[in-house]
Formats: sequence, C-alpha cells, structure tokens
Amino acid sequence: MLFAGLGFDLVYILLALLFVLSVHEASHALIATVLGDPTPKSMGRLSLNPFAHLEPLGVLMILTIGLGWGKPVRIDAEKLKPGAKIGMMLVAIAGPISNILLATIFSIPLRLKLFPLYGNIRIPLDFLPIGIPALYVGIGPLILWIVWLSLALAIFNLIPLTPLDGSRLWQIILPTKIYYQFARYEIFGLFIVIGLILADRFLGTNILANILYPPIGALWQLLVGTTPPFRF
Repeated sequence: MLFAGLGFDLVYILLALLFVLSVHEASHALIATVLGDPTPKSMGRLSLNPFAHLEPLGVLMILTIGLGWGKPVRIDAEKLKPGAKIGMMLVAIAGPISNILLATIFSIPLRLKLFPLYGNIRIPLDFLPIGIPALYVGIGPLILWIVWLSLALAIFNLIPLTPLDGSRLWQIILPTKIYYQFARYEIFGLFIVIGLILADRFLGTNILANILYPPIGALWQLLVGTTPPFRF
C-alpha cells in the first residue's frame, strides 16, 4: 500500500499529506462557492487549514493502512448554478484536478534537479527503535512526498465508488432516473473501498495497488522524468 515498507521520512509524509489533503478539500469548497453555493464557506471549508478537512475514519485509514480520505465537503446541490447534476460533477472533479496541478507545480524543481530527492543532511536518530533509519533533512524529500501523494490522492479519488470523488462521475454517465436508483446503494461503495484497502494490506491481494500504481507511476515519470521512487 501507500506507506508499506517506508519506515523513513515520516515527518515529511505527514506534512505533505496534510498539505495535499487540504488543497484537495479546499478545491471542492472553492468550486462550490464559485458555482453559487455558500455552504462550504459558511462551514469554514474554504481554507487550507488542515484541521478543517480531517475526517476521523479517513485519517485513521491513512495512518494505519496507508490510504484514506478527508472530510467530505457539504454541498447544497440545488444552489449550484449549472444545476445539481453538472454542478456536483464539477465540484467532485475539482479535487483530483487540484492534486494533479499541485503535483505538476512541485515536480518542476525535481525535474530540474534543484534539490536532492532524499535530503542532504543526515541526522542519526539513535534514540529510536532499531530498524528506523536516519532522518534526511532537506527540502527535496518534502517536495518528493508532495508530488507522490498528490498523484496518489488524485488517482485514488477517481475510483468510481463512494466516498471517493469518482462516484460523482456516475451522475454524468447515467441518466438521472437510473442514477438516483443507483445512488440508493452508494453506501456499499464505502465498504467496498475499505474492504479493498484491508485486503491489500493484510491479505496481500494487491488489487488496489495494481489499479493505482500504473497511472501514478506514469504521471510521475511524465512530470519528474525519473523512475517512480516507490512501489506499493
């Protein structure tokens, strides 16, 4: 999974994750606000403050399993100017698009090799348990994780299952009557997502890994110009 086998750079991972999640969720709020719904702004979601966007179960899944999600942004679909159907799709797709843009921007210094990818100052952490390596200090590792996690979050959220953003794509693909019939069973998508994450993590099925890694790796190579630094 996302953090499997990575006992290093935990500080960088957490900092990058908070930033990437905040941009993702704030983008939903921004597009909803632009389209005419004041609900996200009134609830404090039009912000890059990470604590405004953390959802307990999603964060727990991230910390323990390696994949998760932020707090969904509450939207009043009827207030969206293009209409509920198109409006909700635009709000949903804003999250993954924001992460792709974020990865693109932060990949520039990596592609230009302005910073060492794995830091340039080695600080031994002798007080930590055996097996946890030294911490490498530098801007490069933080940028690396921002790019990698941005790509991972974008691709993961495009899976068309609740509570992920891709579930809203069904609103465009399916006729309205059929979609509302389908939406009654959306709650099962949450259990499917959690089940896939747990199966990959504890049973070694690698279903999600095999779905996510190819597009994430391809985007990394396109943006950074190097072989992807990790495998799931």
